[in-house]
Amino acid sequence: MRVGLSLFGDLLSPSGARFAAQLGATDVVIHLAQYGRGADNGPYLRGEVGPPLADCSGERLWTYEDISAVVEMLKTEGLRVAAIENFSPAFWSDILLNGPERSRQMDGLKRLVRDVGRVGIPCIGYNFSLAGVWGWIRRPVARGGAVTATFDMSAFDHAAPMPDGVVWNMRYRPERPGATQIAVTEDELWQRLEWFLKELVPVAEEAGVRLAAHPDDPPAWSLRGTPRLVNTHAKYDRLLSLVDSPSNALEFCVGSLQEMPDGDIYETTRHFARAGRIAYVHFRNVKGQIPHYEEAFVDDGDIDMAEIVRILHEEEYEGVLVPDHVPELSCPAPWFAGNAHAVGYMKALVSNAAALGASKSRPIRRR
Repeated sequence: MRVGLSLFGDLLSPSGARFAAQLGATDVVIHLAQYGRGADNGPYLRGEVGPPLADCSGERLWTYEDISAVVEMLKTEGLRVAAIENFSPAFWSDILLNGPERSRQMDGLKRLVRDVGRVGIPCIGYNFSLAGVWGWIRRPVARGGAVTATFDMSAFDHAAPMPDGVVWNMRYRPERPGATQIAVTEDELWQRLEWFLKELVPVAEEAGVRLAAHPDDPPAWSLRGTPRLVNTHAKYDRLLSLVDSPSNALEFCVGSLQEMPDGDIYETTRHFARAGRIAYVHFRNVKGQIPHYEEAFVDDGDIDMAEIVRILHEEEYEGVLVPDHVPELSCPAPWFAGNAHAVGYMKALVSNAAALGASKSRPIRRR
């Protein structure tokens, strides 16, 4: 196992790479999508529902040269890229919405997957969702009053529809007055996912790339008038069954899975690690479950994170763990301090995985 860090926006830079290297990270998960472009952070920072809407309209497909330049920049600090995480909604809005441009957009994604393979990046993480990440409220409820993301379905109108021209919580085109509200059933959404995987997984296999699916965050039953897709542990198995291939894999978010009322996080971790379907891990902790939960410091939530490492070690998982998002420490650089704390804790666990002893959760015998 290796410990890495996620870099995005202004953090995906020489100074961000230096910070990751100083923490002892070996790998980086890079985000090329411009989440913050055109976003008004003010209301979210004041405690309103978010994250804020960004504008990705007009964003061009990333090229081999774009990706290669980032890889080379990170190499200067001795870092390798474990994955690219998330497509820009501008690249696949009609794939998600079953619109008239879905075949053209799929051709673009196939070109992108081939370029990612040419550069030597082994994985692309994605989240097949219409509403995306929505419904967080920042509150000072983590340990010591640290500000963290919370979710409470009673605190806002979770059924209010998305604005026209928005998918995955980002604007991909201007709003059209009088446009019809998005209407889709859960079965229709699964059919769209199946088409996506059957089109793209064979290309990923040829390119030596794994497509890694993130579960729903938040894992509500519906959000913004649209169904969610992977909001139970069992639905991860359903996703993998659509196309049986090592290139159809998981961006295994421990926190999101713990937020789901069904399933046991330790059994689920062992199940997918043993199957060899975990591409990389979002290693974060939470308190509570749907319909109300709070993100916690990695050592202060409902999950025994040492037990997760024991299980991954026993199942011979050799991939990367990254903190994902973390509570903000009260200091001049809250993101840096929060991630330094998380990475230090993770490195201590991973470095001493063998010394942690046998897992407490009963292992299933190998056949």
